[in-house]
Amino acid sequence: MSFASLGLSEALVRAIEAAGYTEPTPVQQRAIPAVLQGRDLMVAAQTGTGKTGGFALPILERLFPNGHPDKSQRHGPRQPRVLVLTPTRELAAQVHDSFKLYARDLKFVSACIFGGVGMNPQVQAMSRGVDVLVACPGRLLDLCGQGSVDLSHVEILVLDEADRMLDMGFIPQVRQIIRQTPMKGERQTLLFSATFTEDVMN
Repeated sequence: MSFASLGLSEALVRAIEAAGYTEPTPVQQRAIPAVLQGRDLMVAAQTGTGKTGGFALPILERLFPNGHPDKSQRHGPRQPRVLVLTPTRELAAQVHDSFKLYARDLKFVSACIFGGVGMNPQVQAMSRGVDVLVACPGRLLDLCGQGSVDLSHVEILVLDEADRMLDMGFIPQVRQIIRQTPMKGERQTLLFSATFTEDVMN
């Protein structure tokens, strides 16, 4: 099975091949078509299974159908179309790097937000308008509280490593963030977790 056969554009396939990947992993084979169809997903995936590609690639295809920007859907400053929540700054940086790697031939704008660093560059990045925002919950809520981020136009919400977010005590913050996004029927939600405990399912 090839990446092109999953419904990805030539621009994405070129970037994937340049990154050294020749065929999709099992999680990518199942997740990519489902994300392209607009379905909500809960995916059990360990680190190293290609799960980031499983959501980043179809998200980029939806934002840039056949490699072209979907200009009719472009939002304004501070209004990301896609929000990816991660539990740690290291994971946020990795996910952000993956999006940039796959989007090398696209006119793609993104930002990565986490604590422990100055806020001003993150505020400035959001003021320019982004397609995809990758964020850790604490800093994101700080910027939402300041009015620097507006989540009311999020079309796709990704919860990455949900079990770790639960273990680290982020679930109240995650719920608070979700309440600021459009209602369930108006946004696509993708949840990835290494384990599926009852708490994660809830």
